[in-house]
Amino acid sequence: MFILFSFLFSIIFVILDLIFFKVFQLENYKTVSYIKRVAKFQFAFGTKTPLKATKRIKRLFFCDFLVKFLCFSLIFAFLKAWICVLLVTILLLTSDYFVLISFLFMMPIEGLIKQNYIKKAQKKIAAVDCKIIAITGSFGKTSTKNILHQILSEQFRVCVSPNSFNTPMGVCKTVLENLKENDEFLILEFGARKKGDIEELSKLFGADYAIITPIGACHLETFKNIQTIENTKFELCENTKNFVVFNDGARKLYERFNGEKYLAGESGFCFVKDISFDKDGSKFDVVIGEKSLSLKSVLLSNLDNVAVAICMAHLLGESFENIKRGVLGLKPTPHRMELIRGFANVIDDSYNSNFDGFLSALKVLSRFSGKKIVVSPGIVELGNMQYEINFKIAKEVKKYADVFVIMNKTNKIALSRGAEGMEVYFASTREEQTEILKKILGAGDVVLFENDLPDNFA
Repeated sequence: MFILFSFLFSIIFVILDLIFFKVFQLENYKTVSYIKRVAKFQFAFGTKTPLKATKRIKRLFFCDFLVKFLCFSLIFAFLKAWICVLLVTILLLTSDYFVLISFLFMMPIEGLIKQNYIKKAQKKIAAVDCKIIAITGSFGKTSTKNILHQILSEQFRVCVSPNSFNTPMGVCKTVLENLKENDEFLILEFGARKKGDIEELSKLFGADYAIITPIGACHLETFKNIQTIENTKFELCENTKNFVVFNDGARKLYERFNGEKYLAGESGFCFVKDISFDKDGSKFDVVIGEKSLSLKSVLLSNLDNVAVAICMAHLLGESFENIKRGVLGLKPTPHRMELIRGFANVIDDSYNSNFDGFLSALKVLSRFSGKKIVVSPGIVELGNMQYEINFKIAKEVKKYADVFVIMNKTNKIALSRGAEGMEVYFASTREEQTEILKKILGAGDVVLFENDLPDNFA
């Protein structure tokens, strides 16, 4: 009988643990981050970022079941009823930490699985013998990657990592599932949350060419300061076989690097000038060395990223005609300055999460007619600079927009104080946000959705 009770209680408790699995997954399986969230009761109850049933989470689920089954078996088999009730209650109250114990049990197994995937990916890269273009920076990595992919594909066979797959396992998944035998280039995004992450990725998978996107305040909870961020991103420069192209926002690293390098920015090898916007997108000129190209694109922003991509494509041997055709066919990255036209215009920049990108989006917003509305929860993971930066963001919102809808409680105080004097609303759920917009939106107005925090930020 005790086996049946142990089984049933284990199933119930593991189902209850799903909310903790979700927090762990959202925190990228970082134990310290997970403990902080749990200690603050930030349990990710929302539906914006559902728990993904990955193989890893299934293994963790099974291990958690076994740990609980063992505990309940010992409790029900050998202890008196009142002690069983007491210990079951304690297990219920400490279930979040049992998930952590299960994770620690699984670490050696996960390490072996990770090494196996890495070896398979390395073997496939060697067999295909394609050139790897690695991209890192504080922000703009995914947009630059997608733009380069679209332009470079006009002339070459190119494989690119999907979405924001920028960890060792994300790179492995890209290589094993997407890389084809005849691909000539593999474009990878290298992400980092601590010093040494970029060096690890570089040494595991290599980098024939590199792009450094703008450097700024991002993940300061783990990096602590801008200098550490710069040093971490510079790890890619030190591990690239050939040349590096730098966005103007990484000029300090450009000046620091002594290898073959090119700057895509003002006074650099490649830069954008004479920009104009209309209802169809943007028109601009790009100067590449001694050559100037007049181009059109549906993109509303990220033109500096376009210049970086053009610079890299040109240096890799792509013709100007193909570059021009590639830029004309560019499609916005979903949720990154994506324009959606309708009764009211929507600028969906919900995947952006940095100050400079926010400011750039506000400047684009200011070019539209009609009432200008910003919907945002601000920016997170800024350490002790979080209040200050979000206060500055709200000041900029007040400068460029008419209405500010603040989402969630995380940065409510800083944003409210910075936006003091303008029309401000607060919404804690998407339903509340929708009701507010229904009341204030008119025909021809424009709404900027900036950043969309995962469920572990209330």
